[in-house]
Amino acid sequence: MILTHGAGSNSKASLLVALAEAFAGVGVTVLRCDLPYRQNRPYGPPRPGDAARDREGLKNAVTALRKLVPGRMFLGGHSYGGRQATMLCADQPGLVEGLLLLSYPLHPPRKPDQLRIQHLPKLQTAALFVHGTRDPFGSPQEIESALTLIPAKTWLLRIEGAGHDLGFKGKAKPEELPVLVLAEFQKFFS
Repeated sequence: MILTHGAGSNSKASLLVALAEAFAGVGVTVLRCDLPYRQNRPYGPPRPGDAARDREGLKNAVTALRKLVPGRMFLGGHSYGGRQATMLCADQPGLVEGLLLLSYPLHPPRKPDQLRIQHLPKLQTAALFVHGTRDPFGSPQEIESALTLIPAKTWLLRIEGAGHDLGFKGKAKPEELPVLVLAEFQKFFS
C-alpha cells in the first residue's frame, strides 16, 4: 500500500504513520511518500500547476513498489493526496486493486457549489472512503451522493464527530481509528 498526505502536510503526518503501523502489523508493506510538490518545498500547499506532477509521482511510487513487493497493490491518501489518487486511477484503470481515501475533499469549505467530481464517473477502481461527519470539505450526505457517480464498488466509513483531520489534530491520536480502518479495509477488499 502507498499512502500519501494532504495539501498542508507530508508523509510524516500522524494519521499516515498510525495507519501504516496498523497495516504493517498485519503484514502489509506500506510506503508513505511525499508528493512531488512537497519534495520541492517543505511548506505550503500545492500550486495549481502541481497536480499533474503529483499524479505522476504517485504512478512512479506504484511502479517502484510493484518491483519490490508481489501481490495486490493499493493506493491511499488523505484529502488532496486521495483526490490525486482518484484522478490518477480514473485515467489509468487497473493501476491498483483499490483505493483508501481519507477525508476526500469533495469541495472547498463553505463552497459546496465547487464540487470536485468531474472524474468520478470514470473511476473503475474499488474505493473505501473514510470520512468524518463534521468534515467541512463535504458532509456525509454529499459524499454519499458523490459515490453514486462511481461505477466501481465503494464503501463509506463514517467517523462520528470527526472533522477533516479524522481526530489526528496536534498530539491527538485516536488509537481506535487505525484499527477500525484496517478492519473495514480487510472486509471491503477481501
